Amino acid sequence: MKKVAILQSNYIPWKGYFDMIASVDEFILYDDMQYTRRDWRNRNQIKTPQGVQWLTVPVQVKGRYEQKIRETRIDQDSDWAHSHWKTLEQNYRRAAHFDEIAAWLRPIYIDTAHDNLSQLNRTLIEAVCGYLGIRTKLSWSWDYELVDGKTERLADLCAQAGGTVYVSGPSAKDYVDESVFAARDISLSWFEYTGYPEYQQLWGEFTHGVTILDLLFNCGKAAPQYMKHVRS
Repeated sequence: MKKVAILQSNYIPWKGYFDMIASVDEFILYDDMQYTRRDWRNRNQIKTPQGVQWLTVPVQVKGRYEQKIRETRIDQDSDWAHSHWKTLEQNYRRAAHFDEIAAWLRPIYIDTAHDNLSQLNRTLIEAVCGYLGIRTKLSWSWDYELVDGKTERLADLCAQAGGTVYVSGPSAKDYVDESVFAARDISLSWFEYTGYPEYQQLWGEFTHGVTILDLLFNCGKAAPQYMKHVRS
């Protein structure tokens, strides 16, 4: 049995995203999809004393309305990386494990040049997976052939990867045709994002949906205790 999940890359995703990665044998970054504005592709949330705040990577969108995520370029006229790191430092330096996480995270922001959104997202996703000990294979959707049809493409990608179980987020129930997977003898499993325990979090009322960096800064190597599929 091989479990496969297929999802667009996100910028410093929340813990549920990494739980899905950890729950499968191969995770395909589906960045052949069209880039969507004001979405999770290039932004995520952190906690601050003033409440939840967005961190947004500036990207080139003018005249590029139909570009794919993999084609999306980061705006080189902005010093976003230093700004994001400064914001993270200002809001999490009091966290118990800030220095430990900063040792490997800061160089990604400060010492590395980024010009492609997909690659930036993957670099950060791989770094977090490495820290958490997640050994799931990560691949790009363009490592495989792409067929037409929304559900047909997902099922075919899963089949090409040798998957016998396709793990999908619950929101896909609105459009996934389960019969397409059944015709290929692929089981369909719906991932649940509920039931996460709270942890010691800075700045007021607990918030689940922020970037996983919040969990890492606050809990360090104990982070898997507050996830469902990551083993410590």
